[in-house]
Amino acid sequence: MAAGGFCKLPNGRVVVALNLPGTAPGEAGGVRVLVHAHNRARALTRLRNLGLRAVYLRGNGAPPTPDEITAVLHHPDGLIWRTSPDAAGPPQLWQPIRALLRRHTPAGAGA
Repeated sequence: MAAGGFCKLPNGRVVVALNLPGTAPGEAGGVRVLVHAHNRARALTRLRNLGLRAVYLRGNGAPPTPDEITAVLHHPDGLIWRTSPDAAGPPQLWQPIRALLRRHTPAGAGA
């Protein structure tokens, strides 16, 4: 289960932040995913439609920071990620979700 949280914006929409664990064995940390949607259910549905089936939001333990909200609102897709802040090394820049999905696609999956 992923840790995370949400923030309701003045226009009624929400920004959901999730900390997902690393998928590769021995991979340090994980990723932090931000989703901008009409409500929490739609935000999680957007992630599930991308193949992240076991993503649930329980509670509001790690809501998005104001900087994270600004980052996702200024992205055209409204769906971004970067390595978790607790991961080793310097924090990465926010990237579109397509970059994460391409990174973890098996080599023979496209054939």
